[in-house]
Amino acid sequence: MELSHIEHIGIAVKSLETAIPYYENVLGLKCYYIEEVADQKVKTAFFKIGQTKLELLESTSPEGTIAKFIEKRGEGVHHIAFATKCVQKCLDEAAEKGVQLIDKAPRKGAEGLNIAFLHPKSTMGVLTEICENPNEK
Repeated sequence: MELSHIEHIGIAVKSLETAIPYYENVLGLKCYYIEEVADQKVKTAFFKIGQTKLELLESTSPEGTIAKFIEKRGEGVHHIAFATKCVQKCLDEAAEKGVQLIDKAPRKGAEGLNIAFLHPKSTMGVLTEICENPNEK
C-alpha cells in the first residue's frame, strides 16, 4: 500500500458545541471547517496541527455509526485515516492480503475526499480509513 501520511484522526464526540471550545480554548487549535455528511449521519469539525488534521464527529441520528460507537465505548478516538493517491488500489491490495473491508469501493466523505474503511477485526482493533484527495491526482 502506498500511504503518504496520516490524513486525520477521527474523534467521536457527543456534541461539537461542547467539544470545539476544548480544542480551541485549551489546546489553542482553530476549527477551520464544519460540515454535515448527511448520508453518513454525521457532522464534522476539523482542526489542523502540523500536517495532520483532527476530525471531530458528532452523530446527527441515534441510528448513526458515531452514536452507536459512543453508546458502546464512549467519546474518544474513533479512527485513524491515511492519505493515498488511489483508494481503490489500496482496497484491492488489502483484500488480496485477507483484510476485511467495510467498503469495497471508495465513497464521498467530508472535505470532498474519496474514502473507504478497513474493518477493525482485521486491523488489530483500529478502524482504518483510507483517503484520497481527487484534486491532488
